This record gives sequence, C-alpha cells and structure tokens, in this order.
Amino acid sequence: MTDKLKTTLINAGKILYSEQQGDDIFGHVTVRLPDDAGHFLMKPHTFGLEEITMENIITVNLDGEKTAGSAPRHLEVFIHSEILRARSDVQAVVHTHAPHAVAFSSLGKPLQPVGHEGSVFCDGLPVFDETTDLIVTQERGKSVAKALGKHHAVLLQNHGLVTAGRTIQEATMLAIHLERACKSQLMVESCGGATRLSTPDDAKTKQGRIIPQYASVFAYLERKVCGCGQVHD
Repeated sequence: MTDKLKTTLINAGKILYSEQQGDDIFGHVTVRLPDDAGHFLMKPHTFGLEEITMENIITVNLDGEKTAGSAPRHLEVFIHSEILRARSDVQAVVHTHAPHAVAFSSLGKPLQPVGHEGSVFCDGLPVFDETTDLIVTQERGKSVAKALGKHHAVLLQNHGLVTAGRTIQEATMLAIHLERACKSQLMVESCGGATRLSTPDDAKTKQGRIIPQYASVFAYLERKVCGCGQVHD
C-alpha cells in the first residue's frame, strides 16, 4: 500500500511540473499514511517536483518532525501538518507557487466562475493575508489551516496556492484547476473584467460534475505525462 501511495505521489509531482507549477526545488505535495493518521509522506526539499523518487520521499509527523528518510524536509512543512491536523477528511495537501495564482492573489478580488475551473471554487476561495513570507512556524501553519476552513483551497497572498483533497489525485487536480481559473480571470481582467458569468446554480452544478471526475482525469494525466496509470470509471 505504501509503495502504491508513493508512486501516486511521484506521479503527482510530475503532473504538477508538467502544468508549469514547478518552481525550481520549491513547492511540495504530501499524503497521509492510511494506517497512521499522525504521519504523512512528503516530497523532500532540494529536489524539484519532477524529481520525487521512492528513495527520497520522507515521512513526517503532525508536529512537523521528519521520522523517516534521509533527504531534507521543507521549511513550510507546517502548511501540511496543521491542515492534516485540523481536517480529518483531508488526506493530501499541495502547495505550489503557481504563477497565475500568485499574480491573481495580488488583486484582492474574489475568484469568479469565468470557466468550468472557476466553478469548482464557487463555495468561496479564502485568502491567507497574515504574511507574504514563508510559513515556517507551527503557529503560521495553524493560521493557514484556519483560513482554509472547510474549503477545497486557499490562496497565500503574493505567495501561491494550497489545496486540500481526500486523495492525492483530488488535491493535485484542485491545484491544476485553481491555477487555470486564476489564469482565466486574469485574462478577462486585462480586458476590463467579466460581464457574463455562470449563475450560482450553474456553477454549483458544474462543481458537482467536475470534482467526481478527478480520479479519471488524474489517471489520464498519468498516462500522458508519466506513461502509466489506469482508467477509472
């Protein structure tokens, strides 16, 4: 089971990198161990998202302490540990410096359902604005988890995105769709802003259609990017 989870974590990194969410060695993905809710697997520091391997993945506890693995731990581990501590329904967390999300976070505007991807976040997209610095303390991690609340995602102002999913597949696809939604809105903002949007009812309906398909879309991206994966019904 752990090897399968590690493989999915490795593929998630490659997929995020292929979606231009890599930022040199920065950005990270985590997944909670299914038989130990107090520990999670994490991408190591000093490696790019596309460089995660079975050998360099580390294991971390909810206090942010590395308990297994030889590679270094990311300073921003507390984004992951505190969200996983606060949300028993969350099994995986993604944090990247996705460029359109960073740019959009500087506008101080709500995300709109310009396209299908924006509809995924129709319940609201909170913004963490306590600092634009890295999240390197447990207290700051708790603040990010509080800002996230019960939502799928939170923007870190002038910093990046954080997504929280029931699976690695869901957290990864949420990150991809949030970056695309931010890009779409930046495009229309450059033209004066959207004058036509999905209605709240339409957006909610689309959200309910899109999220259940994330496993299948992730599997497609595994086949496309990694040359592996299985078709999901």
